[in-house]
Amino acid sequence: MYLSKEYKANIFAEFAGADTNTGSAEGQIALFTKRIAHLTEHLKKNRKDYSTQRALQMLVGKRRSLLAYLYKKDINRYRAIIKGLGLRDIIK
Repeated sequence: MYLSKEYKANIFAEFAGADTNTGSAEGQIALFTKRIAHLTEHLKKNRKDYSTQRALQMLVGKRRSLLAYLYKKDINRYRAIIKGLGLRDIIK
């Protein structure tokens, strides 16, 4: 698989604070972002892969809902994850 255990542990260590903190919103958002980037590259090569397209749309929705949750709970954590991942140019 394209996301090995070590790679995932590094993502969680960087964004969630610890490699075992896999349930944090920041870690999940970072993991979803990496998966979204991978699926986007796949769809650039395989335009008619509709099951992957649906999976990508579902991942984007999950990431958006987690970002909305983080925005409501703690705006500073939201701004930090947006800046860390480079998702948006303008921060609310």
